[in-house]
Amino acid sequence: MLFPLLVFLGAVSAADDYSRQEAQKVIGLIGRILEEQSEAAAGGMRKVVLTESELNSYIAYRVEEEHSEIMRELRLKIFPGRRLEGKIYIDLRGQDLPKILKPEMNFYFDGTLEIRDNLFRLNLSSLYLENQKILPELLNTVIYLGSKIQGSEPFRLDDWFELPYGIKNVETELGRAVFHY
Repeated sequence: MLFPLLVFLGAVSAADDYSRQEAQKVIGLIGRILEEQSEAAAGGMRKVVLTESELNSYIAYRVEEEHSEIMRELRLKIFPGRRLEGKIYIDLRGQDLPKILKPEMNFYFDGTLEIRDNLFRLNLSSLYLENQKILPELLNTVIYLGSKIQGSEPFRLDDWFELPYGIKNVETELGRAVFHY
């Protein structure tokens, strides 16, 4: 279930176009968050700020390391007010697809990250397949097919997911995400 985590964490660029140094920095910060979770309960909330570039690098690293067979790329632009814009590149070449789906698809979207009770979801404002505005059900269908191909549990775009790594809240600024833990 990599997609919800990627949506939550930020921008992904193509696997060959990222900084391993920035990815390692984020991995180190995740380790620190995990270690400090018990301390945070006693000492109050802490925060870590990551740039789009750092998030891009970390998630591209994850896509590469997890050998994502379907989602090859996810890029998000981060704006104030938890607003996100993004692109998802889906590669279904070699799969038996319904005629409505092309083997390679670029989805573009914008929406707002909603957080409630240690859960998050992305409320879409608009969704496009290439340059054609579409209903979220088409991407839900692609997600369903991809999950069946990969043998993972299917989900929908409007599902709620647990916040990862002890994160309690997220705020966004232009090009930056502030994670509270």
